[in-house]
Amino acid sequence: MAYLLTFGIIAALFLASVLLYRYGNIPRQHILVTLSVLTAWCFSFLIVFTIPLDVTSTLYRQCLEEHKPAPVPEAGLVHGNNTTTSPSRGTMHPQECQEPWGMVPESVFPNLWRIIYWSSQFLTWLIMPLMQSYLKAGDFTIKGKLKSALIENAIYYGSYLFICGVLLIYIAVKGVSLDWQKLKAIASSASNTWGLFLLVLLLGYALVEVPRSLWNNAKPGFALQYAYFKAAKLSTDKAEAEEHVDDVLESLQCISRAVPNNHDLRPCVETILRKVPIELQERASRNFSRSGANGMGGTTSTIVPSEKALVRIHKQVIKSLQTLQRTEALWSVQVKTVLHLEDVERNIHSVEHQFKTEFPCQRSQLERIFYSASIQWYWECLLKAPFLKALCVVTATMSAMVVWSELTFFSRHPVLSIFANVINVAKGSYDFFTIEVFSMVVLCYFFYCTYSTILRIRFLNLYYLAPHHQTNEHSLIFSGMLLCRLTPPMCLNFLGLIHMDSHIIQKRIMETYYTQIMGHMDVIGIISNGFNIYFPMCMLAFCLATWFSLGSRALNALGFQQFLQNETIATELVQEGKDLIAREKRRRQRAEEAMARRRDFSRPDTLPSQDYMGKYRGGGNNGGGGGIGGGLLIGHRTPADGLLRDGDVSNDYAAVASSSALGVPRSLSEEINDRFGVSTQMQIGFRGTSEQDAVYEAENERRIVGPPPRGLFDDV
Repeated sequence: MAYLLTFGIIAALFLASVLLYRYGNIPRQHILVTLSVLTAWCFSFLIVFTIPLDVTSTLYRQCLEEHKPAPVPEAGLVHGNNTTTSPSRGTMHPQECQEPWGMVPESVFPNLWRIIYWSSQFLTWLIMPLMQSYLKAGDFTIKGKLKSALIENAIYYGSYLFICGVLLIYIAVKGVSLDWQKLKAIASSASNTWGLFLLVLLLGYALVEVPRSLWNNAKPGFALQYAYFKAAKLSTDKAEAEEHVDDVLESLQCISRAVPNNHDLRPCVETILRKVPIELQERASRNFSRSGANGMGGTTSTIVPSEKALVRIHKQVIKSLQTLQRTEALWSVQVKTVLHLEDVERNIHSVEHQFKTEFPCQRSQLERIFYSASIQWYWECLLKAPFLKALCVVTATMSAMVVWSELTFFSRHPVLSIFANVINVAKGSYDFFTIEVFSMVVLCYFFYCTYSTILRIRFLNLYYLAPHHQTNEHSLIFSGMLLCRLTPPMCLNFLGLIHMDSHIIQKRIMETYYTQIMGHMDVIGIISNGFNIYFPMCMLAFCLATWFSLGSRALNALGFQQFLQNETIATELVQEGKDLIAREKRRRQRAEEAMARRRDFSRPDTLPSQDYMGKYRGGGNNGGGGGIGGGLLIGHRTPADGLLRDGDVSNDYAAVASSSALGVPRSLSEEINDRFGVSTQMQIGFRGTSEQDAVYEAENERRIVGPPPRGLFDDV
């Protein structure tokens, strides 16, 4: 009965598809990126879901081996009935060896593991790095991009090839004969050793930080202060990204004016310009004109740049726009988090027991029924904190069990690993259901700790996963690469903790099919008998360093601000975050007022008078546009328009980008699109966070998602 395996495959595919839809922007992604990331995520989830079935299948085979009947004497062969009944008693044993749920034929798991493992390794070490480098390349042809990607990856993997060469020479000097099976075992074990090194580092941080973050999130005051701190840091990152974009676009404007329209390199310049959103192009043009002859933008050089210079500026444009998109996406998510925490703090003492938000959003009928304002209040203000504290206790217990088992899993007599003892107790009674559930829970906890850590560490924010279709292709590819590289060693480490790996506990046992396919690093003794056994013990040191916040204190001393209580810098950043959120709230309030006025204007039965229109147009002939276009641009003012016109015209792009996320029906970019045509370039800014108006929401979603690329190798 293979229904559990079939269910695991369907569940892995469904989970990977849902997550890819939530985080990715499928209609605007390359089909190759979507398929590769979906395959990487699906195979990684499938390994986690299928390992418990492999464990129970192995224990069942061990049971059959232990209860194998004694050989039948030769005299018994004369009687046909004896020869038929004796093996049947040995193969059944319903009391001792009951077949577990989801039992599959013996040939299924070896073939399944070969397909999953080698396909995921091919993706993570060859295909996905090439795709990532291809997307970042600044060349203008497919051949040029592929060449740049190959060169970049050749330099990156040169160190790996050098290490492999040294190991092969070491093995040859020892006189060990190598065949194809040993070479595959060396390749897989080398990849698993690299993954184990990173896995121990990530788990050493997460096993402490996951319970601590749950406990801190149960305290609304602490969570809100930390959210303010993160908002201030993200605002700084966003400002730096905008300044870098301005510098790059200023150079691009200079190059664009130096290349004539009839020059052979003009199509390359147009390719770069098509990457830049209209808002940024307009601002770059204003900066270029205002700088005059004093700055770089004001130079009127007639020297035509070379193709290499265009490739270099193209790569800089791609990288700077991706950084701006990342900061805008993370800022959007953080603002939403802070506003929600402020709503919780404001509603926690409400006597009406109705959760009220400062900026209510449009909710479906189903949400209003099953998650009403009253239910939301009881959950957010009454039940969530105790639930998180209880979950903190559970995860802290799990973390202590993991650390203890990592320190003692090599001990065979007595068995000190907690996970191995649980499996042995369940195996004694052949309770395969308990083994499957326990293995699934432990693996899921490993999985969550490992990959949540990647999103928490500060220096890895170059890649991120932001909901509402705000994650770019580079981050999706990076996440798929990490999943494929970390999942196999994580599962091998789990099998070692439950004493299902004979090469770690130095005991001949029946191994799982997964361990047989993965192979062992027995050819190199220093790795098989040293690193794979003793390095996981370093997890205790990493956990202690995380508990005492040694890493945060060291980074804070080096100038990388970390959230440490009773620190002056942290207090100042918290106050700065409060001011930024207050400014954002005022912007949203003005957006709501502007939208309400527009709705009043659009009603045919209540057309406003000319005086009322003139009051909000504020001098329609002063914009320099005149006519219909100028009247539209000045008459329909938005908060973003006011920020751009009331002060310096070089105000930040975030004001323009965020207005679309605030529910304003028409932003500055849409006004410009009406006058100069709709842009087909990638859109940067807040996405999918407004639910103020159903009609505008549909239009906003269409504008964000946009049409798919024209071909597989088109630029992003």
